[in-house]
Amino acid sequence: MKQLDLIAAALVIVGALNWGLVGVFHFDLVAAVFGMKFGETSALSSVVYGLVGLSGIFQALTWKSSHSRWHADAANARA
Repeated sequence: MKQLDLIAAALVIVGALNWGLVGVFHFDLVAAVFGMKFGETSALSSVVYGLVGLSGIFQALTWKSSHSRWHADAANARA
C-alpha cells in the first residue's frame, strides 16, 4: 500500500506543479511533454490528467490512513 501512496503523492505533485505553471506562466507542462501546445490534449495527456485526478481523490480519501501507516512505520524504525 505504501507504493500506491508514493505513486499517488508523486502524481499529485506533478498536477500541482502543472497547475502552478499554468497559473503563473500560462505553460502546460503535460502538453509540452507530449509535444503539444497549451490547451491541446491527446489520448496520452488525457490519461496523465485522469491519473492525476484519481490520485488527488485517492489522497483525499485515504489521507488519515496513509498518515497513520507512515508514522507507524517511522515509530517502528526508531524502536
